[in-house]
Amino acid sequence: MKQRKLITQYSYTDDFCTGLSRTFGYMNSFKWLWMTGLSGLIYISLQRRPAVLRGVSVGTCCDRWTVDYLAERGGSKDVKVHVSAEPQMDFLHKNFLYRTLPFDVFVRRAAEKKHADFFISEEEYYYLRSLGEDPRKEPADLQKQFPGLAEDFCIPQFFQPGQFFSCVFRISSCGLQLWTHYDVMDNLLVQVSGRKRVVLYSPQDAQYLYLSGDKSEVLDIDNPDLERFPDFVKARRYECVLDPGDLIFIPALWFHNTLALQFGVGVNVFWRHLPEESYDKRDPYGNKDLVAAARAMQATERALRALEDLPPDYRDFYARRMVLHIQSRAYSCPQEEAVQRDYSAQSL
Repeated sequence: MKQRKLITQYSYTDDFCTGLSRTFGYMNSFKWLWMTGLSGLIYISLQRRPAVLRGVSVGTCCDRWTVDYLAERGGSKDVKVHVSAEPQMDFLHKNFLYRTLPFDVFVRRAAEKKHADFFISEEEYYYLRSLGEDPRKEPADLQKQFPGLAEDFCIPQFFQPGQFFSCVFRISSCGLQLWTHYDVMDNLLVQVSGRKRVVLYSPQDAQYLYLSGDKSEVLDIDNPDLERFPDFVKARRYECVLDPGDLIFIPALWFHNTLALQFGVGVNVFWRHLPEESYDKRDPYGNKDLVAAARAMQATERALRALEDLPPDYRDFYARRMVLHIQSRAYSCPQEEAVQRDYSAQSL
């Protein structure tokens, strides 16, 4: 893996944010921001890089959402949850079961390390990702699915109300790790309770992540199988740990992998930072490729099928020309160069 730098910290006042005081740390170009007020939030989202934020008000949820409170306020409505005997959930190969439980029963099970009642084993892991009323058509919305809990949560104003897409309620057993994937919308993860590790990879390292759709085939990112995934070591890893009350801004297309260090409750807020027509209207999860990108991928498949009519040496030659043409027309500058220029320009 590319070596991660130790965190250094310094402070400065940014006039653009109307005197907003911010403290930056640096780990592989990953920005950490301790923020007071909301005046700088939109500015942060425009930087197109992940940022950890502290001191942003999200309501009373961080104080109130204990296991007992969640069980009482969430009630006995049925919820569909993931259950796995393994701590690393694998969406590609489905090493988990879908099961339905009353919400109050689920919360108490997820908070346990050993279960008297279980589906697979007494040490099984639980995960809830809330769904819309019609999961195939409607995005999740905390206000609609859990109105009694939504009263305690305040969405930070990263975006205009018309850009809102979904508000996803998440609960994880301690030790549960979710697969690496990307979303096509910006999102803000609010860690309400428990501690969570978040690992991210730049969109410009996609070629090293062995993608299958929007997900990486590398399940164990801490001890990867380098015989199967030799190029994974080339992907630069960005890492942080969220404490209760912390937020992380994850820009669209940034790959992320989460590990619950404790029983944890969080809320994800997704919004459309591009024009609404850019997105697939049939996507209730925010992970289908943009309309124009889907058309481009289909055109690429047609081009590749056309190359199959050529002899192998010609096919290889023209495939390389296609790659060079795409690189020259569509690639942006490498992320690390852009980050280094940004930090140098600040001249702090």
